Amino acid sequence: MNSIQPPVVSIVARHSNSGKTTLLEKLVCEAKKRGWRVAVVKHDAHDFDMDKPGKDSWRFTQAGADVVAISSPHKTAILETRELEQSLDEVLERLPEVDLIFTEGYKHGNKPKIEVFRSEVHKELFYKPEELIAIASDVSFEVGIPCFDLDDAVGICDFLAEKYQLP
Repeated sequence: MNSIQPPVVSIVARHSNSGKTTLLEKLVCEAKKRGWRVAVVKHDAHDFDMDKPGKDSWRFTQAGADVVAISSPHKTAILETRELEQSLDEVLERLPEVDLIFTEGYKHGNKPKIEVFRSEVHKELFYKPEELIAIASDVSFEVGIPCFDLDDAVGICDFLAEKYQLP
């Protein structure tokens, strides 16, 4: 779908309950204030089910449909049953045109990463600083890359705007 791949930034951490989702919510809100079109791709290492038992889409899937699309005036969802997991790049190719893509949960992927570090949850960084573009933390790191406060969505978006020449 995309002719030019927008920047992709992975929000990563060693553990769950590190604050990745909370930071991503703040980043998406700030990005929208700037007029950016934003996508978020969440990886789930387990299986997930967006359908609710008994709903039409669930019934179609249970009947054997490989793809079920749900469309309303303001949202569209496409649920596709697959034998094998798609790579992140395959998922990204299917997204509509946006200015910036955030991912969550792809900590072993090859996209630029911002590590979320909370001192009450972590003892040390999961990644080496040279594997990251920045750190979001409740403590300061002097490791040669930008380190932002966990609540500094404005600063992180300023950094991303400059790094990727975003509007």
